[in-house]
Amino acid sequence: MLRIVQKNVDAHQVILALEGHILLGWAELLERECGELLRSGRRVALDFSHVGFIGRAGVEALTRLGRAGVEMVGCSPLIADILELEGLTASRRVRRRSGP
Repeated sequence: MLRIVQKNVDAHQVILALEGHILLGWAELLERECGELLRSGRRVALDFSHVGFIGRAGVEALTRLGRAGVEMVGCSPLIADILELEGLTASRRVRRRSGP
């Protein structure tokens, strides 16, 4: 299952916070959502902070979205590596250290 929460940054940009797994039908849904936002003239960023797994269909959809200009942020090292192997630029999640 994939949960998509839209966070409006401003009139020209939106962040879609993703939670769960990007598989088959969920990949298609994500691609449709991003496509609608892109067609409306907004920049789109996907926040992968809470994504645990991306299946092959998800990787293929994200490759198309990356080529369309969708930004990928908040990736775990594993997710970032998967996306980078596909030629995409992925911003890695910054780990906060506790204590001094």
